[in-house]
Amino acid sequence: MKIFITKSLLAGVLLLALNFIGLYATVYLFPSVAEQYYSPTFDMDGYKGYLFMLHPFVLSFALAWFWQRSKQLFKGSFIVRGLELGLVYGLVAVLPSMWMILSAFDVTVAVVVTWLIHGIIQGSLVGMIYAKINP
Repeated sequence: MKIFITKSLLAGVLLLALNFIGLYATVYLFPSVAEQYYSPTFDMDGYKGYLFMLHPFVLSFALAWFWQRSKQLFKGSFIVRGLELGLVYGLVAVLPSMWMILSAFDVTVAVVVTWLIHGIIQGSLVGMIYAKINP
């Protein structure tokens, strides 16, 4: 249990850092996409900003549980296993969520595609951490 909590917290901290890096990279590399975040669709006031910051930890604990239950299905080096976990997570969880967001909210395809890519990168990074720490 201690390893589960430790690796989940470590992965959460790394994902939080990735979120900030991704935010600044988006502003720098894709300013037209970043401008869309000034839309009233995005509300980070009050407690919602804190909920957003907790997302990496929720994700890391969920993927830790999933990894523990399915790690024997992933073969290869820790990098390959991590990438595979990220792709599985992207296909099973992120893609359907992005499909719903695109169909129901006032966001562009470009924003949704960046979220999809970000989600796959997050899942892959967590997968590599878990494959290295808990093979």
